Amino acid sequence: MSRPRIVIVGAGFGGLNAAHALGGADADVTVIDRRNYHLFQPLLYQVATAGLSPAQIASPIRAILRRAPNVRVVLGRVSGVDKQRHVVKLDDREIEYDYLVLATGSRHAYFGHDEWERVAPGLKKIDDATSLRRRILSAFEHAESMAPAEDRQRFLTFVVIGGGPTGVEMAGAIAELAHVALRHDFRTIDPREARIVLVEAGPRILPAFPPSLSEAARKSLERLHVEVRLGTPVSNCDESGVTIGDEHLAASTIVWAAGVAASSASRWLGTETDRVGRVVVGTDLTVPDHPEIFVIGDTAHALGRDGKPLPGLAPVAKQQGAYIAKVLRARLAGKSPPPSFRYRDW
Repeated sequence: MSRPRIVIVGAGFGGLNAAHALGGADADVTVIDRRNYHLFQPLLYQVATAGLSPAQIASPIRAILRRAPNVRVVLGRVSGVDKQRHVVKLDDREIEYDYLVLATGSRHAYFGHDEWERVAPGLKKIDDATSLRRRILSAFEHAESMAPAEDRQRFLTFVVIGGGPTGVEMAGAIAELAHVALRHDFRTIDPREARIVLVEAGPRILPAFPPSLSEAARKSLERLHVEVRLGTPVSNCDESGVTIGDEHLAASTIVWAAGVAASSASRWLGTETDRVGRVVVGTDLTVPDHPEIFVIGDTAHALGRDGKPLPGLAPVAKQQGAYIAKVLRARLAGKSPPPSFRYRDW
């Protein structure tokens, strides 16, 4: 008889951890991803501000899993899932499964204004980071080449929309770039004159953290010469800049870090989702009525011990990946599965 087939869609933190933990299991494991590398997303902002090169935060998936002979990697874009036939649909083929793990992450959410993406890119991929790095460095070059009578300030104004971890890190990194790394590199302009504005619609930055840490982060940003704007959302973005409430701020570089939405996995499954499109899963991270399908990471709406949804963080996805590997190993061995998933916040 053929061995059980486990298909993992997505080689982010959750999917890769699951695949690694299933190495050597009595099953054939297939990892599907659109790219052939695993990306350490928390450091994308360092690539975007020229602090790191792309190679420093990306590793080939095949190299990571080379010691797992039962795991193969397939490069492709998933377009759907047939739950009845137990098939994952790619653009050019179909792959059958006995167990399916969806770890497809998240994407940018522009709250109904998708046209803003063209002028306010976000950070999810290597291409996003390198494109943004080009925009940031080009802004200083344009300001340097302009005559004094011209409006240099628009090129020296950088707006980061969203006061979560990505927005806070991005604003601080741009400030360090202007005040430290580039301060002696130009002759016509002083990079320290750059204006970095962090816009958060809520009452404080880092809202998922305790208020004391949010306040400490705000003070740290202000020491880095970042202007923190709270309590007023952005109402428009275009080539000329951003509109914050009723105020228009001229800026040539805008970074979007305000929100994310789940991937297309919920549409593939046709199952219940939360308001941002995450698949509602049970305590064992399976889809209701489909114990053979697991959903983890940013794609899953899983509850913590306090009854609140778990955050979209790498530690959550990694622990979920390790957990479902234990569940699958128990099923393959005909043993009782482990108890319900519980996230440990170390």
